[in-house]
Amino acid sequence: MAPSQQAKSFKSVRGLLAGLAVGLCLLAGLASANAQAPAKQPPSAPQATPQTVPQAAPQAVPGFWDPRRRPERPDLSRLTVIRFLTETDYPPFNYTGADGNPAGFNVDLARALCEEIKVTCTVQMRRFETLVDALTSNRGDAIIASMAVSPQLRARVDFTDPYYRVPARFASRKDAVMPEIRPEYLEGKKVGVIAGSAHEAYLKAMFTDAELHPYQSDDAMRAALRKGEVDFIFGDAISLAFWINGTDSGDCCAFSGGPFVESRFFGEGIGIAVRKGNDVLRQALNWALFRVWEKGRYTDLWLRYFSVSPF
Repeated sequence: MAPSQQAKSFKSVRGLLAGLAVGLCLLAGLASANAQAPAKQPPSAPQATPQTVPQAAPQAVPGFWDPRRRPERPDLSRLTVIRFLTETDYPPFNYTGADGNPAGFNVDLARALCEEIKVTCTVQMRRFETLVDALTSNRGDAIIASMAVSPQLRARVDFTDPYYRVPARFASRKDAVMPEIRPEYLEGKKVGVIAGSAHEAYLKAMFTDAELHPYQSDDAMRAALRKGEVDFIFGDAISLAFWINGTDSGDCCAFSGGPFVESRFFGEGIGIAVRKGNDVLRQALNWALFRVWEKGRYTDLWLRYFSVSPF
């Protein structure tokens, strides 16, 4: 069930997400607290010794809200209904449930936001490539569909604060797991990566002594790791988490090291899109996102849908 929709327009992060993902720790400011920044690591760090580290699931729940920056409650009197738009087939974020109704992490989060704001909520499923046009032509009020914030999309819509990110991570065979990965640890190591991806660009910039092995597809890259043809693979942690925990991996592999979330390579995060200038709704959603996280409901949703944490 790994989410992989790299070909869809506007979903650049799904190239960073290829296929879905995601113990418990609420971390405010994940980018500064949870991310590794290899370029800034001290060069004298001792060599890590590979060791088997059992995967604990879930390991962590991301939190992108700073409790010291509590948003003020906006005027919600002008909101009576929020018409959410989402996509048709991107499990576990968006899919059609057994009863024929929209389901998934994004759908449940949208309903939680409407409960917090105390307004009626509708959710309409559409093909991803039609969502922005549907929003700008007033056929919906907000898009909650794992849409990556990008400069190109910002020119057409406004976004809430990110409600999750798609980190990058290394995976290795279980008998060669490293609890921490730095550039010097991978000198001469064979690392599989998708050719032409942001993950490949990151490795070329930061892991200059690793031996890169580009692949044209996730399946080929993961098969190479499973067969021991490469020492590590590097890619979208959400889809890797589903692969690691799924039958296709044959229980061969596990994450090595922690998440990498540098926005220059891996994007600004995933936000809810609203029409340009709709500050009333954008501020209401930002306030509701913070409240849902503060009350622990975001954590409950994350743990319900993601059995292996990508963070």
